[in-house]
Amino acid sequence: MEVKRRRGRWDPPEGSLFRGSGPLAFDPEEAVRALRAEDPDLAALIDRVGPFALRVQGLQSPFEALAQAIVHQQLTARAAAGILGRLRALGARGRFPRPADVLAATDDGLRAAGLSRPKALALRDLAAHAIDGSLPPANVLRRMDDEEIVGRLDPIRGIGRWTVEMLLIFRLGRPDVLPVDDYGLRKGFARAFGLRSVPAPRTVARRGERWRPFRTVASWYLWRAAEL
Repeated sequence: MEVKRRRGRWDPPEGSLFRGSGPLAFDPEEAVRALRAEDPDLAALIDRVGPFALRVQGLQSPFEALAQAIVHQQLTARAAAGILGRLRALGARGRFPRPADVLAATDDGLRAAGLSRPKALALRDLAAHAIDGSLPPANVLRRMDDEEIVGRLDPIRGIGRWTVEMLLIFRLGRPDVLPVDDYGLRKGFARAFGLRSVPAPRTVARRGERWRPFRTVASWYLWRAAEL
């Protein structure tokens, strides 16, 4: 995917849309109890890792959140923060630019902010989706189910399923998201369940059926397992 991931570890950058503190859309204690009851091996991982501590930032502007995700792709947190700071010059009074600001910006202006050509194109496409209404506002996204959100956002240039899954987990606090394509999660799965190699996504998905409706919590523990 898109935001910085190191081999064997999922590491959300400081200051990105993937960090923060806010309410979850479920009861984490209930979720942990349910997972313990359904999967003794996962329960052993929970004991090793400790209390569930997912941090949710909340979602005010889907455009800004996804624009930040595009900027962070394949960059360090420091480099991305510099670009985001320069992008604010395109907005009014130092605020993050609106979709119309992005579309009105010249290619030279976007390059001067530090955006590569693919990222500039992705940001323009995101802005166009926001203006034509195919990028729903936050209050609408909150009422949509997970797969509906994936279906609406995945076609946007530079926004793949992984990005949408991260938004579901770390912005919307959804309870039942399992990003099976995430390498760090799958490596954590191998460590948690004693596999010799990183499993295919379908293997994780199959095991994950027993973790419904709290696969987000299982995902968080598998990411932690990759760091142990």
